[in-house]
This record gives sequence, C-alpha cells and structure tokens, in this order.
Amino acid sequence: MTKNEIASIIDHTVLAPNARTSHIEQLCAEAVNNHFASVCVNPNFVSLCASLLKGTGVKTCTVIGFPLGAIPSEDKASETTTAIKNGAKEVDMVIDITAALDGRFDYVEEDIKAVVKAARSSEKEITVKVILETCFLDDETIRKCCLCAKSAGADFVKTSTGFAHPVDNDGNALPNGATVHHVRLMRETVGPDMGVKASGGIRNAEQAKAMVEAGANRIGTSGGIKILSTWE
Repeated sequence: MTKNEIASIIDHTVLAPNARTSHIEQLCAEAVNNHFASVCVNPNFVSLCASLLKGTGVKTCTVIGFPLGAIPSEDKASETTTAIKNGAKEVDMVIDITAALDGRFDYVEEDIKAVVKAARSSEKEITVKVILETCFLDDETIRKCCLCAKSAGADFVKTSTGFAHPVDNDGNALPNGATVHHVRLMRETVGPDMGVKASGGIRNAEQAKAMVEAGANRIGTSGGIKILSTWE
C-alpha cells in the first residue's frame, strides 16, 4: 500500500472534549492537504467542518451516542438526523454495550437499525459505522454484534471509541483500542463486502499496516500525520 493509498483510508480525528475551534480548523487543513478520507469530530463541530471541507473531497464524519452508547435508540436517531442536516456524510455510532453484554442481540440490532434508518431517510449517501467497543466484549459477542450491524444495513463495523477504560479484577488498566486479533475477527465475520474500521491507539505506520493486513479498510486516528511521515 502506497502513502497515498493509506492516506485515502484515514479518518483524521479529534474527539477530545477540550478541542478548540483552532484545532478543528487545523484538522481540516491537514485532511485536505493529505487527501484523507474524512475528518471525525464531535457533533458540535460538524457545521464548521462541512463548511471548511466543501468541494475538497474530504468528508465530514461525526459520532453518535458517543462515547458510551448508553442513550435510547430514538435519541441516537435524532442525533443522526441533526448531524446530517448540519453536513455530516459519515456517522460512527456506539452500540448499546450493556445490551450486547446481556446477550440482548435483538435490541443491539434494532438500536443500529434506528441510526441506519435515520441515515437512509435523509436521501443522501451517508456512511454508517458501528462502534463495538471491543475491549469489553469476548470473541463470540463481537461476532454476534458484527452480524447485528450487517443485518441492520450498516456500512462498517468499528473496533473502539478510544475512550473506554477497562480494568482487571485488581483495578489494573487493560488495553482499550484496536487489536489485530479483533480486526481479523471482525473481517472474517462480516466478509469482504462490509467495511472494517480500526480505531483506538493507532499512532504509527507499523500499527496502521498491521491493521490493514488484518482486514481494516478504514483507520481512525489522531496520528494521521505521523503515520504518513513514517510510511514506507
């Protein structure tokens, strides 16, 4: 994969709660200069990004039900409608993690469908990505959530928010981002015709290459510039 090819699948991301307008303006400029797939920002910045990116080929992406996924489906749908109205072309929604852990996969699917329906009803070409927060899920639950997303009509499954803080029984921090194992598992589950986005903790070219080799065809990262600077 060439440097241009990896750039074309990067979602250049700033989701920090203390992000300022100047940070988002810089994010958009970098995305345009490097021909990234999109910028991914919190919903309050969607209008600004859509304006800055108009006509550039770089899409505006935002997050729905972020970062916990713990809001009613109708609220996720409403967030989606508002985001699209403000100029978002891609939405990354967080599943109801509790429902997944409880084994209530019918609800997981319906929750995703609510967002997909809101996106499709806009009559625009909107990409829907489904964040599983894989650090909290075992392999079988990941498989089932991937199948829920596929059945619901989503375009991508995505590993992580990057904001989770899993711990072991002793309170020690556990990994919270994308892993090669989870990306490979997700790709094997959804097959070749659905997208897989690796996100969370991908900060250099070596990590990005590993995710692509495992089956990711989109990379979410705040380290896009560093990845390109060290790409060979």
